[in-house]
Order: sequence, then structure tokens, then C-alpha cells
Amino acid sequence: MIVCGDDALAERLAGELTTVYRERVTLVVPTSSGTDATNSTRAAALLGRMQAALTRTAGATGGSGPAPRILETSVLTEAVLVEAGVREASALALVHDDDAANIQAALAARRLNPRLRMVIRLYNRKLGQHLEELLDQAAVLAAPGLDPDALDTSTTVLSDADTAAPALAATAVAGTSKVVQADGLLLRAVERTPPRRGEVADPGLCTLALLSSTTNDPAGAEGSDASGQEGPTLLPDLEAVAAATGRGTVVLETVTHAGTASPPGRLAGRALPIASLFSRRLRWSLAGLVGSVLGLAVASWLTTHDHPLHAAYLTLLDLFAIGDPAVGDPIARQVLQLLSGLAGLLLLPVLLAAVLEGLGTFRTVSALRRPPHGLSGHVVLLGLGKIGTRVLSRLRELDIPVVCVEEDPEARGLPLARRLRVPTVLGDVTQEGVLESAKIHRAHALLALTSSDTTNLEAALYARSVKPDLRVALRLYDDEFATAVYRTLRAAHPQALTRSRSVSTLAAPAFAGAMMGRQVLGAIPVERRVLLFAALHVAGHPHLEGRTVAESFRPGAWRVLALDTAAPGDRLPDLAAAPAHDGTGRPAGLVWDLHPGYVLRPQDRVVLAATRHGLAELLGRQPRGAHGTGPERPGRRV
Repeated sequence: MIVCGDDALAERLAGELTTVYRERVTLVVPTSSGTDATNSTRAAALLGRMQAALTRTAGATGGSGPAPRILETSVLTEAVLVEAGVREASALALVHDDDAANIQAALAARRLNPRLRMVIRLYNRKLGQHLEELLDQAAVLAAPGLDPDALDTSTTVLSDADTAAPALAATAVAGTSKVVQADGLLLRAVERTPPRRGEVADPGLCTLALLSSTTNDPAGAEGSDASGQEGPTLLPDLEAVAAATGRGTVVLETVTHAGTASPPGRLAGRALPIASLFSRRLRWSLAGLVGSVLGLAVASWLTTHDHPLHAAYLTLLDLFAIGDPAVGDPIARQVLQLLSGLAGLLLLPVLLAAVLEGLGTFRTVSALRRPPHGLSGHVVLLGLGKIGTRVLSRLRELDIPVVCVEEDPEARGLPLARRLRVPTVLGDVTQEGVLESAKIHRAHALLALTSSDTTNLEAALYARSVKPDLRVALRLYDDEFATAVYRTLRAAHPQALTRSRSVSTLAAPAFAGAMMGRQVLGAIPVERRVLLFAALHVAGHPHLEGRTVAESFRPGAWRVLALDTAAPGDRLPDLAAAPAHDGTGRPAGLVWDLHPGYVLRPQDRVVLAATRHGLAELLGRQPRGAHGTGPERPGRRV
């Protein structure tokens, strides 16, 4: 397998394929020699981290596959792909941070090897859908004898931002909630605290994991167990769940279709957005003047005994100062004329203010909003890059109030914040007063997603000094640094929730699973481990085919969650993109409450949850010495 990339995702993906799936990997990285000092330093650092990561992971898992072959190149050309062995490779991952470079390399690779399985990292989702169709069609035309059904996962376009955004958003909102979203499919997993004595725990649809006993211990470390067990227990059986008293659980609570919420501030149908055009004070002033005019018209009708319409007409004439003076008329008429003239004087500034506000609103509709004075209970989002933009979109779909902080006025996510009318503060978060402008003292959570670990940490520490019980989620690259930060913050602020997340760590298992030829719907972090959700065809898998749902369940490895009941000829290659839905809001054709006695047939397609090693075993690539149903060896992290 070939991995082409220049950042942490390439490093972790190569390590995943080598240590978990025992694949022979060629890693293509930018050249470490030349005149570009930046590329040279980055490539050298990448190579160093790669070797260290492989050594560390090999020791933790009891060995690894063959050491990756590292190929350095300045430009990823067709000749470089040939040198890397693309004609004989089974899979190619293009994970550069440049969409254009990945597309160019994908087109060249498809010409060189029509049967090549490709996983492409693209930020543009719409372009990714068209690219998948184009490359699969090119494969069919280039290889007439190739079975089209084998192309369901021939080309997979993924985004590390899309893979990690639901988990990051859920961490900031609920702290213990995890979600996996893949277009029309939304899986929601929720952490639940241990039930009290006499209470019966709700298992939801199924129990995905048993959390470490130290998860709620402020002095503990996330992912460790005081009894000596390393990490949580993924996909436990009923006996393990019943015996695990005092431990929290992660359950699959709901499976719903994620509709797109209408962002605030847009026109609803043809209604005029009065609230967004005119301020509340101006609307009340106008309402008061209208009430005064109605009162004067009624008083004129009662005192002059004119027809009500004529009385209203005279009042309006007096209001606009175009009526005749009431010389010689009764005193009541003269007094009403004076009051009408006074109301007309008051109406002029109100009308002028309305015009100015309306023009100003239309003129500044593309400007960034400032945080409202009374805002509270919101999420402060730091950074509107690739990850921050996806998280912002996810938070707004959940109708959660957000205030963004961004230093770069040309950041990628500013147009989205402007279109969604999300309050945004432009400034350096490390400067005094910036977080205060985002109302951090009244915020519900802080989500630090900038590309700088130190900036995220500094912002989190300052925010905690302002509000000690603030919920904090940090995006940190280095795992050891993230663990140290997590433990320290948790010990210093035991009443506050702290989480550290790495985007590349969350995304790498999904990319690796897609390279193995299966559609990976997403990943859910469980403490420091990851649980994958994938769609598999039952045919060709002896662990599934001909077995009942109960018999196919392998504790600690995989579990069948749902069955696609659509006819094989009517299925779409991308299960999550099915457009039809039934009345419950769930994707049509998916059955989630499967009977344990249902026998899986070769033509069935199932949605399952699996550990990384479990998915590797299902694909026939289980590493030697990896855990099965038996206990793990002491001191070995899987």
C-alpha cells in the first residue's frame, strides 16, 4: 500500500497500516533536501516522528508489520508513482493538504492501475462526489473485464475535517456525547454514569463500551484503570456489562436522519425579516406613535361628531402638517390639532431612524456580527480553519449558540460565519480582552481548534482563570503532550470537564479502513481509543455468513448493528447517501432492532461497530498475537 502525504495524517495512517493491518507500506514524503528550508525541516521532522511512532506502537502491540519504505520526492509525478510501485499496489492513499495535488495524482494513478483502490483526502465534499464517479467510470472503461460491483469502494473520498468534526462538536456541547455523521446517516453514542443502587441502567440500542473506572476520577488519567486494566472495554458482551458495576458505559442511544437546519437570519418564505431590519427600541417607538394616532382619531371622532373616516382623515392631515389651521373651531378641535402636529414632529425622527437602520442592515449584511450583550450559555470556538469551519457548521445544525474567535481576516470559515450570522471576534486570542469580547465568562464551553498547540493551551488556561468550571476541549497534535495537559487540567480543576482530541488520530483509522476496501462511516473516540462504524457485504466473510446476529457478535472485536434490507440491485454504493427516508426519520431500508436469531445471508449488507483489530480480522488481516475473545496480556496496549 502507498501513502502519499506531508503531515500528521500521513504519519499516523502509515503507522496504522503497518502496526494494525500488517501491510507493506511505501510512504511518499516531501524531499528533505533542496533549497526550501521549510519543506526540508518538515520532511525531516515527519521522518523522525514516523520512526519513533512505529517503534513505540510496535512495542505496545507486540510487534508490527514490515517497516515502511520511505520515498522522498519534491513533486508527486507519474514517474514517482511508478517508482513507488503503483502498478502492483492494492491501495493508494493521497492525503496531502492540497486538494489539487491529490486530484492530479489520483488521475495519474487511475491510468496506471485501473484496479487500484484509492482513498483521497479532499476538503471539497461536492467535488469529492464527482471525483468518485469519474474515477470509477474511468476504471470500468480502462478495464472492460472488471466487475462493476467490485467498484463500490474502488474510490473513496474522505475528509479528516468531516471525520473529526462531529466528535469535536459533541465534546464541546455535551462533553460525553459522541456522534458519527455520514451525510444522511447519524449515529449518536452517549456516555452514561454508573446507575445508583436500585436503578436499572437503560442499555439503549446496544452497549458499545465500558469506560475505565478512573474516568470520573479527577486524579486519574483518561484511558487508564486503577485495577491495572489498560483502557476501556470496547464492545462488551452482556455478562461483562452486568459484572461491570460502578463503571460508566457508552451506549448507542439514537439513530436518526440529520436534516439541515435553516440558519438564523434568513428569509422564511416571503416574510419580511422585520426583526433583523429594525431594532427592538425602534419597533416599540413606532408602535407607540401608531397608538397615539389612533387615540387622536378616536378623540376627534368623539368631540366633533364627524364620521370616523373623516375624523381619521383630519387627524392624518394635522399629523403631516398639511391641514388648515382650526381657527374659529371649537377648543377641542384646536387642542387635537396641536397634539397631532406634535405627534407628527415625533414621527419624523422615527421614520428617519427606520430608513437609516434599514439601509444600514442591508449594507452590513455581509459584515460579521458582534456578540450580543446578554449572550450566555454559548460555545466559544477558536479558529476557523478547515476543522473549525466544519465544527461551526455542525454546531449550527444542532442549533447551538456559537461565538467564533479568529485572528486571520481571510480565514476559510469567515464566509460561513458571515452567512450564518454567527457572532465573530477578529483578534489574537492570546491578547488581553479578546476572550472577554467573546463573553467567555458566561460561556458554556471553549473549543480550541487552532493549528497551534501552544495557542490552544494558552487560551484554555486563561479561560479557566476567568471561569474555573468552564468545559474545555483542546485540539492537540502530540499525544504525550495531550495526555500531560489533560491530567494537569483535570487535577487542577476537578469540577470542570476537560478533553483533548487529535484530528489526525480520529481520522487515521477511518482512512485505513477505507484502504482495506470497505466503506467506513466514521469513528467514535472512547477515551484514548477509537471505535469504527463500517458497512460490509456479508458474502465472503466466514465470521458473518451463515451465522445468526448473536453468533456473529465477537466481544471486543465487532458487533452487527443494522441490516440493509434494500434489494441488492437497488442499493447505492454509498449507504449513508441514500436519499429516501421513512416516516421515523431513519434511512429507508435500514433495520436497527435486529432479532438475535436472524441468519445473515451472503447477499446481505450490514452496518457494524468494530475495533481496529476487529475490522482487520474481518478483512482476513488479523495481526499475530492480537487479542481475540481472550484477555489481553498485562502491559500491552491494543
